[in-house]
Amino acid sequence: MDAARGLALFGMMAIHLLPASGEDVEPTLTWLLFAGKAAALFALLAGVTLAFTTRRARTEGGHFLTAARRSVAARAGLVTALGLAIAYVDMDAFIILAYYGAMFLLAVPLLGVSTRTLLVAAAAFALLGPILMQGLRDYLPAPGFDPTFSTVFTEPGVFLSQLLLTGTYPAIPWLAYIAAGLAIGRMSLDRPRVQLVLLGSGAALAAAAWFGSRLLLAGPGFDRLLASEPDLSPDDLQGILVWGTDEYLPTSSWWWLSIAAPHSTTPFDLLHTIGVATAVLGAMLLVSRFAGKALLLLSAPGRMTLTLYCTHLLFLGTGALADLPVISLWLQITAFVIFAVIWQRAGKQGPLEKLVSRGAASARDSVLRRHPDPRSAKRGR
Repeated sequence: MDAARGLALFGMMAIHLLPASGEDVEPTLTWLLFAGKAAALFALLAGVTLAFTTRRARTEGGHFLTAARRSVAARAGLVTALGLAIAYVDMDAFIILAYYGAMFLLAVPLLGVSTRTLLVAAAAFALLGPILMQGLRDYLPAPGFDPTFSTVFTEPGVFLSQLLLTGTYPAIPWLAYIAAGLAIGRMSLDRPRVQLVLLGSGAALAAAAWFGSRLLLAGPGFDRLLASEPDLSPDDLQGILVWGTDEYLPTSSWWWLSIAAPHSTTPFDLLHTIGVATAVLGAMLLVSRFAGKALLLLSAPGRMTLTLYCTHLLFLGTGALADLPVISLWLQITAFVIFAVIWQRAGKQGPLEKLVSRGAASARDSVLRRHPDPRSAKRGR
């Protein structure tokens, strides 16, 4: 789990720093491997972590479930606040944190539902979320770059619509990742059979979504998209299929939902990246059975991704080494790995992780104090 999270962190950093295309104007290996997929892995693992941290609440229900929901809501607020604060720093990167917090908040009602309901919810958000997004986009205010506290008070409509439907990581369709992660987190992830199922089913879903999109575009889809945008050339459209759009998908045709470009947030994009993220998690779990120690360079940073991600964003804001992206990336990765390993050996939680965990624990304990566990009282006597 930690290694997969570390891989997602480094993948997002690589997308922020390294060029998307080479001298031949073809996508780089970095772009093909991580564009849209690293952030998706990050979000799916958030759902898995929520399943871990709310396991007792789900099985016992009652005030334990209420406490867990209060804890997740507090975590959502703190992560959102952190994202709004760091967005004041000028940088050439989109910040996921505020959207991440919105996803946590929307996931609160899902904490007590059955695994089958979670799988249905994941499919529904992946299929219907993009339809809602496309259907309402022309009626919603245009999003800004990244929301800040100022946006909350001066443009609340922009803030809400951006977090939920129009932004880079819109929380409503992206809740598909959280719901899928919650369902995966309830599985017996230490069993080899489950790990193989995750790897195989994830790869199958990723391939099916990608080929499904290509099949539609090889048929009438490509021509329908060209007809919907008269100023769009075939080369321009082919570029969109590889790179995605500069802002967001046009609403001139529902056929735009048939593409699977990075960050297009279409059903095919969501299902493809859910499959990739699931397969990566399954692969990491299998590797850890035989070479767990070899994953330390990923797992140590993976235990403090919030701290390291924010540090990376602040470093971007300085503009240092902007002309040397490869050196910048490897310098940051090296520093993060060394720091994370030392911090882990000291037995400490990441600084920002500790801050958020304390806030979430405080919210949880405020509920539990009003409803003391009678079994604890009996054990005390």
